[in-house]
Amino acid sequence: MIKLFKIRGGVHPQDRKQLSANQAIENLPLPPLLHIPLQQHIGAPAEPLVRRGETVLKGALLARSQGAISAPVHAPTSGRIMGIGGFPAHHPSGLSVRTITLQPDGNDAWVDHLDPVADPFTLQPDDIARRVAEAGIVGMGGATFPAAVKLNLRNRYALHTLVINGAECEPYLTCDDRLMREQPDEVLDGVLILARGLGVERILFAIENNKPEAFAAMNSAAHAYSQVEVVGLPTRYPMGSEKHLVQTLTGRETPARGLTADIGIVVQNVATALAVHEALRHARPLISRVMTVSGGAIRQPRNIHVPLGTPLSSLIDFCGGFKQKPARLISGGPMMGQPVPSIRVPVVKGSNGLLALTEEEVRLRSEMPCIRCASCVHACPCGLLPLDMAAQIRVGSLDASVNLGLLDCIACGSCAYACPSHIPLVHYFNYAKGELAARQRAQHKQNETKRLIIIRKARMEALKQAKHEMMMKRKRELATAKQRNTETPSTEVGA
Repeated sequence: MIKLFKIRGGVHPQDRKQLSANQAIENLPLPPLLHIPLQQHIGAPAEPLVRRGETVLKGALLARSQGAISAPVHAPTSGRIMGIGGFPAHHPSGLSVRTITLQPDGNDAWVDHLDPVADPFTLQPDDIARRVAEAGIVGMGGATFPAAVKLNLRNRYALHTLVINGAECEPYLTCDDRLMREQPDEVLDGVLILARGLGVERILFAIENNKPEAFAAMNSAAHAYSQVEVVGLPTRYPMGSEKHLVQTLTGRETPARGLTADIGIVVQNVATALAVHEALRHARPLISRVMTVSGGAIRQPRNIHVPLGTPLSSLIDFCGGFKQKPARLISGGPMMGQPVPSIRVPVVKGSNGLLALTEEEVRLRSEMPCIRCASCVHACPCGLLPLDMAAQIRVGSLDASVNLGLLDCIACGSCAYACPSHIPLVHYFNYAKGELAARQRAQHKQNETKRLIIIRKARMEALKQAKHEMMMKRKRELATAKQRNTETPSTEVGA
């Protein structure tokens, strides 16, 4: 058994996992329409390959990836393409993004050119990464970073360990818990394939201690594999944060603004591992996922297997609707999740939960002045000074907040949870990060505009110079021709 290392900060919110933890995963019936965004991942959006009116089969490629960091999109079922256009995004802004609308035909018929691998462990790491990329798999814990890009880190870093994040430390969420309980062998198979793709021998499978059934199931499945160690973690939020998880397991800190790969470790999520198993063993792309639908306002909290593109309203209806009007709808967990702009928005690859919270659960209270109690400082897992960063942001000193470590903040919400004055600290930090990013984009645009102006001026000068030289050359040619005509004696007829 490995030694665990204590990390700073963290909080112990009520986990409320009992609402859905004992509900086995159920399949959601297909809705009348699926809205499949082309941007379901970090990086460039996918490029559509289908047109309105086309008929597609389940698993068919709808849009291909663009660039090094991107992911393709596949059909969650068979049916007819109704259109490609703007549709509200699964994002707090609610702005429209390019979306493929698919009308299911009810047949749920798969494409006939699937190419499963009998033994994925005979493949080379490059082949595994290629198949993972073609399947459109992204980090399903919420980060949505293309999984193949992580696998290819082996080409840049000296990797030695794969960590599987089964902490699921956010309150309410139990979808990973249920996956580990119900499909431990499939999850472990995906884990072993990921390790093969990374070229590492050591695997640490980390599960918080409030999931004893999941721990037992995974421990039993991993018993025959000496390279896999299932580790129980203290129940503390944000134990599932990638860098803090690695520090707990190894005692090593990830460099500021660096990757865990800098210290030889790659972290993947439980659901991601299952998707890799499906892609390699059965040649099935990522077209569905398991989500937790919970909260005090939900009539029947459940864990549901959902086709991507399903409107959130279908999940709520499947769970019996609302017991009361929710004070807040959240995509993800209550600590790091984002407000849902509308229940029309579709499920995407990073959707791990939908919470309908009551006023009591949200703890809506008026903000009061900071009393300098330093509760936020003690709670911050990154060792930052949230009260000082927020004070600098309030007066517009964003650069000063950066100097205090703003960009190292993981937006876990521990500081705001611990604050007795109910100051929305994370809102300040997210605003500042967004404003800094906007300034950087504006500066980049300004610099790019200047560069293009300089290039245009140089081009115009070159054209002007070329035109001048051409005119001078023409003048010289005309002068030479005139001189020849003058020097040539004329011959008169009949002289």
